[in-house]
Amino acid sequence: MNELNGILILNKPAGATSHDCIIKVRKILRMKKVGHTGTLDPDVTGVLPICLGKATRVAEYITDAGKEYIGEVTLGWSTTTEDASGDIVARKKVDRRIKREEILKVLQSLTGEITQTPPIYSAVKVNGKRLYEYALKGQEVEIPSRKVQIYEIELLDGRDIFEGESISFKFRVACGKGTYIRTLSCMIGEQLGFPAHMSKLVRSRSARFTLDDAISLEELTELAGKGEVQEVLRPIEEGIVDLPRISVSAALAGRVQNGAVLTVRDLMAEGVNSPFAVLDEQEKLLAVYQHHPEKKGLCKPVKVIPNV
Repeated sequence: MNELNGILILNKPAGATSHDCIIKVRKILRMKKVGHTGTLDPDVTGVLPICLGKATRVAEYITDAGKEYIGEVTLGWSTTTEDASGDIVARKKVDRRIKREEILKVLQSLTGEITQTPPIYSAVKVNGKRLYEYALKGQEVEIPSRKVQIYEIELLDGRDIFEGESISFKFRVACGKGTYIRTLSCMIGEQLGFPAHMSKLVRSRSARFTLDDAISLEELTELAGKGEVQEVLRPIEEGIVDLPRISVSAALAGRVQNGAVLTVRDLMAEGVNSPFAVLDEQEKLLAVYQHHPEKKGLCKPVKVIPNV
């Protein structure tokens, strides 16, 4: 099989970690240079962009881009993991009817910049160790809170009145990097006055890639058998669509690909925010540059895309 370069949009199955998916993709494609663009919990399904070959150079820019999820929150009990897989830690029957307007008000209050404390069962690092490592050993650790961005939350349930000993409803959320939907579900329940957890979750979008773009591992296996994988890969350039873009002449392209430090004037990058993508005249990505942190008027490469 020829070397593959591009972005594979995988529909991650339930029960597999993101790393499991990387191992399976490497085996199916018989290649080592494979990387994912942000961890999805094992129970979560949906869009997982996977970078192949040269595209691994832009993985972090996909990771940093916005995400969209379709989640379900269940009121009535909370768990150790904040999702359906954890042990129950608190239980309270929903002893009143909840009006639609009340839920909408809560969702509105959680839109914008909010403060979250990541769950103990997560991959966030504290003092050099993953939080789940502390949890598995029963060790206590102070978890620092952090600011995350919630762009939009939409209630995906047409009921006007919600009632029952436990209540579940779906929502769509568009958010920035580092947002935990598990924690958001618990926050929704807390504001409604009940312990809660995230009972289901699908990532419907990562950066510009959606479920409509995604294929299953089974479909990937079939395409690999036919030698048609390259046909479903997205070009590397789609991984940097959220970065400012600068096109350069053929004369300058060689210097960019050699990783040269260039002047702002060379790149015509005056007023352009860092980092920014540098492309050739055919709109092929050459490198990602930034304004030099120490030398005014210069720009230095952050990532260079190899031309071989």
